[in-house]
Formats: sequence, C-alpha cells, structure tokens
Amino acid sequence: MTVKTATVLTLALTATAIAGCAGGQSAAPQLPAAAFVSGAQGPSENYVIGPLDSLTIFVWRNPELGGKVQVRPDGRITTPLIADLPAVGRTPAQLADDITQRLGTFIKEPLVSVIVDNFSGTFSQQVRIVGATAKPASIPYRANMTLLDAMIAVGGLSEFASGNKARLIRFDKASGKQTEYGLRIGRLLKQGDASANVALQPGDVIIIPESMF
Repeated sequence: MTVKTATVLTLALTATAIAGCAGGQSAAPQLPAAAFVSGAQGPSENYVIGPLDSLTIFVWRNPELGGKVQVRPDGRITTPLIADLPAVGRTPAQLADDITQRLGTFIKEPLVSVIVDNFSGTFSQQVRIVGATAKPASIPYRANMTLLDAMIAVGGLSEFASGNKARLIRFDKASGKQTEYGLRIGRLLKQGDASANVALQPGDVIIIPESMF
C-alpha cells in the first residue's frame, strides 16, 4: 500500500467516524403540525393576573369603592378601604371573591366584578421569544396561538438567524419536567412550509440561534 493510498484511506475512515458520531447524536423531538387557522377554536386555561396588568373593579351600588387600578410590580393592588391586596396569581373571579370578602367588613353583601383591561400575564402565561429575531419579546399567550402568530408578533427572523435550528422549551406542570423541541422557523417563514407551524402553550420559550456563517 502506497503512502498516498494510506492517506486517502485514513481520511475516508476519519470522515466516516465523524459522520457516524454526528448521526448518533439524538435530535430534538418535533411537535405535530398545527393549522394556520384552527378549525375548532376554544378557550385556553383561565387567565391569571400578572404584574402591571390594568384592572377595572366594579362594586355594585358602591362605585366609589371600585375604579381602575394597576397591579404593582410587587403583585398587589390598593383600592378604597383595601390596602395591599395580593392580585398576582389570581384569576379575575378569584380576585373578585377576595375583594368581596374584604369589603364584607364594611358593607352588607357586596357584589364585585373584576375586568382585565390591559394584560401581560404571569411568566407562566407568556410566550418568550429570544435570540436572532427582529425584536425579542415576551408576549401574552392567546388561545389557539401558533408559532406563526408568535413570529409575526416579534417581526420575524433577523438577518443572521438560523431559524431551522431554533428550539422550543416547554415545562410540563404535571410531571415537573422541561422538554426541548426542534423548530423549523426558516422553512415556515421563507418557504411557507405548513408542516413547520406548531401549536404553542402558555409558558413556552423559543430560542433562535444565529448562523455561524
């Protein structure tokens, strides 16, 4: 065997070994495709109030005890007769019950309703998109939201994004575990590949790396 032949054989074996190692790496699982427009729209889980949400509190026959309030960064609100009431982590109905209980000390059988005017939600109800996108952001989850909806909200991919190497991190409340899924955002936005559109869930985190070249 000549030196040249041995060199070629060595390079070939090295390339095969590298390819074998690459092929042996476990790829991130893929999520099932979602329709661009859902045929069966439905509500999501109950909305949970988050910091900086704007609320309208209405007390029947006692409008002076309600009004518009904003949830403070510490997660509490203050209304007439009620100071520092925890609001974050409560649904509007639960917060209305809390206010009803507090007001029961001052008025007989108060009837209270809480309306969310402007919302951000808690982190567990937001979809966060970071990395190589036009404007990384945390956006409130909307019922039946898909990957396409989220990418429109953040202005799509940046010039150097590697969209087909993006990842979605999802936390499973039931198991307490976090799972990573592969995304093909480049195929979705640049080629219109409908199979690359996936349904999102509250709390999802989308990470988009930059291309190395």
